[in-house]
Amino acid sequence: MMIFMYMMVIPVVMFIFGNMIFVLKHKHLLIVLLSLEFIVLSIFFLLIFMLNYIEYDLYMLMVFLVFSVCEGALGLSILVSMIRTHGNDYFQSFNMI
Repeated sequence: MMIFMYMMVIPVVMFIFGNMIFVLKHKHLLIVLLSLEFIVLSIFFLLIFMLNYIEYDLYMLMVFLVFSVCEGALGLSILVSMIRTHGNDYFQSFNMI
């Protein structure tokens, strides 16, 4: 039980660091996308530990991976289109109007 608690600390710390990077480094779109992927990775580790602890099937992890890959592909396509239209990935150069 104590080993499980230590294993749960790692994804929680990863999640907190990912959120800190997301909030503090929001100048570039690429850094924001990488921090979101880091958050998704920490949630994936958390799900692995939780589902192994309760001895549940890991099929839900495949569904989670599919959605996280789709999220990454959409983020990269937005990044590419923003760089093609504006020349960089600064949020300040992107006019919201």
